[in-house]
Amino acid sequence: MMTDGILPDARIAALFEAGAIRAGRALDADQIQPASLDLRLGPKAVRVRASFLPGRGHAVSNKLERFGLHTFSLTDGAVLEVGCVYVVELLEHFALPAGTRATANPKSSTGRLDIFTRVLADGGEEFDKVPDGYSGPLFLEISPRTFPILVREGSRLSQIRFRTGRPTLEPAEMSALHAAERLTDAPDASITGGGIALSIDLSGDAQGLVGYRGKRHTAVVDVDKRGAHRILDFWEPLRLGNAGDLVLDPDEFYILVSKEAIHVPPAFAAEMTPFDPLVGEFRVHYAGFFDPGFGNAAAGGAGSRAVLEVRSHEVPFILEHGQIVGRLVYERMVALPTRLYGTALASNYQAQGLKLSKHFA
Repeated sequence: MMTDGILPDARIAALFEAGAIRAGRALDADQIQPASLDLRLGPKAVRVRASFLPGRGHAVSNKLERFGLHTFSLTDGAVLEVGCVYVVELLEHFALPAGTRATANPKSSTGRLDIFTRVLADGGEEFDKVPDGYSGPLFLEISPRTFPILVREGSRLSQIRFRTGRPTLEPAEMSALHAAERLTDAPDASITGGGIALSIDLSGDAQGLVGYRGKRHTAVVDVDKRGAHRILDFWEPLRLGNAGDLVLDPDEFYILVSKEAIHVPPAFAAEMTPFDPLVGEFRVHYAGFFDPGFGNAAAGGAGSRAVLEVRSHEVPFILEHGQIVGRLVYERMVALPTRLYGTALASNYQAQGLKLSKHFA
């Protein structure tokens, strides 16, 4: 009988060995993370008229025949333009065993570039959800929102977690875990059915920097190159205002940071809950996965804060220092991962404060 929880790296590797996940080429050395798998783009992209769901009984490929505008190769790299929607079949195909399902999310670096991605499965009636026992191909919908991007076959924009049973902690269990492990450093952390609260930090660093706003009409960002782009070519630094607040302009993209430092104990994984329209007309955090060991002092992560990708909708919205902007839900791991997120994996965002994606020098 399988234990309820998130599958760790060794169990994900076992899915490959059993043929439950297969791909047209060998795994990348760092493709399996402590509690997730990076998904890789295949060799062809299709520009589509608009986003779509395949729906029950329908294959994604059939919908691409209806909605596709043109198909092009990613083998030598291609630019995806801002405001357009593309669908790419992924290299990984699934034949999941009964009792195992999966949920996808953009990678942290993808979210910090304001690239909107969602995984599609044949017959799917929800984005980013792969149902129990699914067998078939996977596709990624990609829509750059701020910067044009250069991608190629094998680029990794999305990640996926595998679940069994009911791994999510109830509020009482989260309260007990927080008392034992200090999930955040907030002295009066708010824990509800929606998770543990995270608030916005607008106090600024020593230079008064509180965040960044994405520039329009920039050059292309190569998603596979680290430290290759100058920050000021793509981002406008935001400085501390006298009132300690920040006005979000509609449809502008911001990188901000949580006030709280986060801790994800080794036997657990965390995920940012979806945007709640009751707290304001904005969306926070496209990339919602926090692996076991994030913020763990033993893994070099003491003081790790959540970097938040923020976009306001419809109307300007005022954020104030300390305002709650999201919640973290914690889930049990089926077993401890072989390695924790952090120094052992040379993880990009361990011990972070306000930090742009790895693409910027």
